[in-house]
Amino acid sequence: MVKREEGVLLQSIVLDRDGPHGLSVQICVGLRELILSGALKVGERLPATRTLAQEFGVARTTIVESFDRLAAEGLVETRVGAGTYVSQALASERPVPAAAAVAVPTAKVRLAQAMDSASKLFGARLPHQPRAFTTAMPAFDAFPMAQWAKLSGRHWRRARQQVLGYPDPHGEAVLRQAIAAHLRLNRGIACEWQQIFIVAGAQQAFQLLAATLINPGDKVWFENPGAIGARNSLILSGADIVPVPVDESGLVVEEGLRRAPDFKLAFVTPAHQQPLGAKMSLERRLALLEAAQASAAWIIEDDWDGEFCFQGAPMATLTSIDLTGRVIYVGTFSKTLFPSLRLGFLVAPPQLAGQIGICLDAYSPGVPTALQGIVADFIVEGHFATHVRRMRKLYQERHQALLEAAATHLRGILDVVPTHTGMHTIAYLREGLDAVALTRAAAERGITVAPISRFGLEPVARDGLVLGFSGFTPAQILAGVAGLRQAVDDLAAR
Repeated sequence: MVKREEGVLLQSIVLDRDGPHGLSVQICVGLRELILSGALKVGERLPATRTLAQEFGVARTTIVESFDRLAAEGLVETRVGAGTYVSQALASERPVPAAAAVAVPTAKVRLAQAMDSASKLFGARLPHQPRAFTTAMPAFDAFPMAQWAKLSGRHWRRARQQVLGYPDPHGEAVLRQAIAAHLRLNRGIACEWQQIFIVAGAQQAFQLLAATLINPGDKVWFENPGAIGARNSLILSGADIVPVPVDESGLVVEEGLRRAPDFKLAFVTPAHQQPLGAKMSLERRLALLEAAQASAAWIIEDDWDGEFCFQGAPMATLTSIDLTGRVIYVGTFSKTLFPSLRLGFLVAPPQLAGQIGICLDAYSPGVPTALQGIVADFIVEGHFATHVRRMRKLYQERHQALLEAAATHLRGILDVVPTHTGMHTIAYLREGLDAVALTRAAAERGITVAPISRFGLEPVARDGLVLGFSGFTPAQILAGVAGLRQAVDDLAAR
């Protein structure tokens, strides 16, 4: 090792003689890191070139080259007859190490005005650990991994220019065409593929639409309780969020008109309301379309899990009955396939499609081409339809397992509401039980539930718990229900 009498010890520099970089470069990089991190102090002497050459087992010219590089960067200075030292210029220019900056609690980061105002209103996103009863968790155990791997391998064997280049900001035509065909056959949406834009999940669609359609202060109807992620995106745009209550028929349009008749946007989940699970009635849908037309407002339809209807065909989308061109449909593959895919899409009305395309051209990097190609093949070859049909049956079975387990272990404590669509349901509590307190007690036992009130901007009519069932086997659901009962007993004992 380098000896102390001719400078500081430099034991942390390890040379890779078989590496891709020359030895002088490796030594230079090692010394640079020690200087910039503060390990080598300003004015401290470095070992002599002859000493370093001997200790590293390299030619002296190698060390000289390293020192010359550092001197050219202004990190060291040579004093004739005295040796090489860490430059004095670093005394005033050296940045404060990150750890020291973190240790100062009084320092406040300056945010943009919009972010500073919005961050005070953001709702916390729900945790997504794979445990009962996490919501929006697909059945990972039932995903056709072998089929997906086969399609992935085939895709990566295609011509390099097809898979390695920059993606189209609007989305790859083959996927947009596949989605258009699927929507026509399965969701009743008659659209041209040019109206479809591929985004990195539904959340990016909400951010894009908020930035495109909303000015600060514009009034936006939002379901109360409602989807937290979408609400956060609209808050960041500077929108004036108007909470509109939801009942068994969906968004109460009459109340929305009373609170904000001049609204510019409405956000709804008509197929399976998030989180209460209501289906918006035809009467409410027509009333909402009429209100939007009168106010020249837009409607975002978030069809986040409407594909999973257990009985009969899924309910028609709001977009499919829109004759005014006011509805923007947003879909996601995070629920129908898997969340880490980060792939979603929106269907823009014809009069809006051009502007959406301009915005995406201006600042969207696009979604990875490979993922789009694989999903397109998955749809076109029929695997997607098969998978959705299997998940409908599987989720129905898991929903039934939840109902049966709750009837056995939670009778008189939680009233689990049956649902015919989706990946979660709700449970109302007996009088005297606090949903927030029960959520904490359940978390202590490794169980994830969320109070309905967490989804609201204002108090909800009746609090309860949101229970996901789609991602868990009947055995896991039974164990989760038993744990939830123990959490109730924990509260009673306190």
